[in-house]
Amino acid sequence: MERFEKVYSQGVLDKVEIWVDKETGVNYVFRKDGYSGGLTPLLDKEGKPVVTQ
Repeated sequence: MERFEKVYSQGVLDKVEIWVDKETGVNYVFRKDGYSGGLTPLLDKEGKPVVTQ
């Protein structure tokens, strides 16, 4: 079983994706632009991680 599941994807070269950790439910935003990229937790308006049940 894969731990992470991609639930959203936008773009081709300039890409934004949302991944969910199936063990914790925490959502992450992945951003890729050319050869660089980064991953960070997705936060709600109160600054808390978005958690999918």
